[in-house]
Amino acid sequence: MSSDIATSTERAPAVYVPSTEALGMILAPGERPPRPSPLAASLAFSWRAVLKIKHVPEQLFDVTAFPIIMVLMFTYLFGGALADNPRDYLQFFLPGIMVTSVVMITMYTGVGLNTDIQKGIFDRFRTLPVWRPAALVGMIVGDVLRYVLAAVVILTVGLVLGFRPDGGVLGVLAGIGLLVVFSFAFSWVWTFFGLVLRTEKSVMGVSMMVLFPLTFLSNVFVAPSTMPGWLQAFVKANPITHLVSSVRAAMFGTTDSTAMMWTALWSVLFIAIFGTLTMHRYNRP
Repeated sequence: MSSDIATSTERAPAVYVPSTEALGMILAPGERPPRPSPLAASLAFSWRAVLKIKHVPEQLFDVTAFPIIMVLMFTYLFGGALADNPRDYLQFFLPGIMVTSVVMITMYTGVGLNTDIQKGIFDRFRTLPVWRPAALVGMIVGDVLRYVLAAVVILTVGLVLGFRPDGGVLGVLAGIGLLVVFSFAFSWVWTFFGLVLRTEKSVMGVSMMVLFPLTFLSNVFVAPSTMPGWLQAFVKANPITHLVSSVRAAMFGTTDSTAMMWTALWSVLFIAIFGTLTMHRYNRP
């Protein structure tokens, strides 16, 4: 009996274990494609952000309907009280409401990031053989399209209502350029909150708690000289005030060098501080 067992054991078929080279020849017979550069990877993820807008066009509500409502409401609701007539107030007000609308849109960068994290999408991105920060950088670059679209919508409505910038086309482009650069830098604040907070509602709540004081306690709606002294101190140190002054000056063909310097400094600080914190948090195992 033991002889029969030994014979059956000897006749058992050998298990073939293919080598790594053999598996490579079968599964990937061609040459392995080169690893994408950081720029190419970032652009691919930015295109993903654009495609999300294409497939869910409702996302454009905050960059189309919301700015139009803001312009119409404040122009005709407060224009007669704060200026001689709504059209005169529009000349002062429109660059400020453009800044307010675009800066408030930046919070959706953090909300969208938090949503993707909750769905597990970014866990997959972290395993891809690409430059790891590309997913974050590409997402923010893709959102730049939203900022530009919101600025163009507000400018178009303003021109229809009677806004006439003395700086001409170049001044308007310079103002929008300053706004987009600052908004790109400011988006890193919300990417950090999108990573550290647990839910998208928490990100939106914290964002609104920060954005409302920054946008309303500024020179968007009225000149700081009309405010009490203790409030003027905060308004003059507010980064939104510096940005509004820069955009307003560019659109009217002048230059506010101090405001532009502070706007550039704030942009660098936002990227340096919150960009670093975001990358540290994102790269943490």
